[in-house]
Amino acid sequence: MLSTLLEDVDAIIARDPAARHRLEVITCYPGLHAIWLHRLNHALWNIGLKWLARFLASLARFLTNIEIHPGARLGRRVFLDHGLGIVIGETAEIGDDTTIYQGVTLGGTSLYKGLKRHPTLGKGVVRL
Repeated sequence: MLSTLLEDVDAIIARDPAARHRLEVITCYPGLHAIWLHRLNHALWNIGLKWLARFLASLARFLTNIEIHPGARLGRRVFLDHGLGIVIGETAEIGDDTTIYQGVTLGGTSLYKGLKRHPTLGKGVVRL
């Protein structure tokens, strides 16, 4: 678990020329905070604590201005750069090493419950 969290930090350092060191990234990057909180919420979602996962996701949105549904699947080393206004829906899937910039919405394409309604981004995608 700790290695995954540090991997998230190091991915930001590798892809953001403004990132100087781990402490700066850990303390000053809301995209990282949103991803870490999502990892917790996703685990809660997967064990059936769906209300708690949604409630904590709402708190995370309030703190970071980034909305990630706890059902969404995020790969490793995802970087939400300038994350203000990012929205990631319930059935969205984001591949490893993907970068998403501010204002991107991976929203639903249908209104039918139980179906895949949100986009899938492959590995290494950059979404502006």
